[in-house]
Amino acid sequence: MARRSGIALLIVAALCVAPTFVAPRSQPPVEVDTARVAAIAAGLTPLALEQPASAYDSVVAMLQSWLVGGIALVLIYGAAFVAALANPLTKRRQEVKAEVDAIKKA
Repeated sequence: MARRSGIALLIVAALCVAPTFVAPRSQPPVEVDTARVAAIAAGLTPLALEQPASAYDSVVAMLQSWLVGGIALVLIYGAAFVAALANPLTKRRQEVKAEVDAIKKA
């Protein structure tokens, strides 16, 4: 029994002393493609030159813009709803269906 616990103690000690973190192999530094960096920088320069969007001057201006946008959306959805209800094809299909149903009943 003593021998087994001694061996177990040696194994536990070896596990505690063993290195737990092994650093990865050193890799050569990543080469930077200067042409690609220059192209990206050239593409992003208009964004750097542009002034950032300014905030609303007042809460009233913000609310007015939301009101105008909301009214525009309501008008667009209203027009789409009216167009859906006033669809002549749908009305004609309903008329034909009513005629067919009347013929089937007769």
